[in-house]
Amino acid sequence: MRKFTVGRVWGIPIRIDLSLVLFLPLLAWLLGSEVQIDTYAGVVNAIAPRAYDVATLHAGANPWLVGVLAAVGLFVGVALHELGHAYAGARYGVETESITLWLLGGLASLSTIPRDPEQEFGIAIAGPVTSLLVAALCYAGLYVVPPSLPVVGFVVGWLAISNALLAGFNLLPAFPMDGGRVLRAYLARSRPYGVATRTAARIGVGFAVAFAIFGVLNFAPLFLLLAWFVYSAATGESRTVLIDDLLEGLTVRDVLADTPTIDAKASVQAFADRVLADRRTEYAVTENGRVVGVVTLDALRGVREVERDAYRVEEVMVRDLPSVAHDADAFEALAELNESNASAAFVVDGEERVGVVTRADYASVLQTRQAFDATVPA
Repeated sequence: MRKFTVGRVWGIPIRIDLSLVLFLPLLAWLLGSEVQIDTYAGVVNAIAPRAYDVATLHAGANPWLVGVLAAVGLFVGVALHELGHAYAGARYGVETESITLWLLGGLASLSTIPRDPEQEFGIAIAGPVTSLLVAALCYAGLYVVPPSLPVVGFVVGWLAISNALLAGFNLLPAFPMDGGRVLRAYLARSRPYGVATRTAARIGVGFAVAFAIFGVLNFAPLFLLLAWFVYSAATGESRTVLIDDLLEGLTVRDVLADTPTIDAKASVQAFADRVLADRRTEYAVTENGRVVGVVTLDALRGVREVERDAYRVEEVMVRDLPSVAHDADAFEALAELNESNASAAFVVDGEERVGVVTRADYASVLQTRQAFDATVPA
């Protein structure tokens, strides 16, 4: 979904997802509704030095003012929560590429998740600690806001409560939330990182199922969306760590297979014949002995069978591919493939292209190493 960059903090771009832009007006309307104001007035009045008159909060445009200030303030708190992660990451030399605010909260995109338990714990716990500090500041603000500004005082009290709840909710051991990462860091102290990840991910999936059941029974669509997010992220993280473990110690050169080649001037029909004869679906395309692209089975779908002799491979091949160094870390190169959504990448040695590494190459290596690991006694 589309994202909008609204500013930078410490050089980190702060982005707002379109889902949040569409959701904020609805959230403001909900938070300013009579039911919500009545519900939170009792809680805010319980912690505030002075009681706020509910009738005043309902008067005129005050409900909309409450809703807008509370909605915007909530996501400012979420941004500060993510900046807490970024600050802790920077102390360990981990770069934060961006912070995105979306429908369900915020995401700090770290360049890497450290496998050192102490570092992961420090980065994970920094978010909830920041939220608790924001909650404490808002609570202190209740003693500063004058009685003449009841709407502001009420919203400040509401933000104190919501940021405290944000910290508590994020500490649930539901991977990939902060509590799940804290759990993994704790488990990784006494067992392999991959095992710790899979354990934390299974607990996260359990929470996802609980969120889904709650969402269905209470007709709460946001909980269903949260369940999907937690499930997808937990299983995705587990899969990513497994792949990282399987590729440990390998470079792109180790993954690179002897990819068959076809000349750029060959006809598409000749390519089709090669596919049937070799039972391969991907070929490196060469021109004067130099790799210039990749052609796959998908190219045949764009050319009618009767016209295959009239088209050349160079007309249907893919030229725009990422490049990875032959001695680059295999897992990092795969991450580049995923980021660019490409099926293959040029492998370069200095300025020279020495081949093409494909997703099929990675699949073959992963399958072989996983099968080998399964045969080795623990």
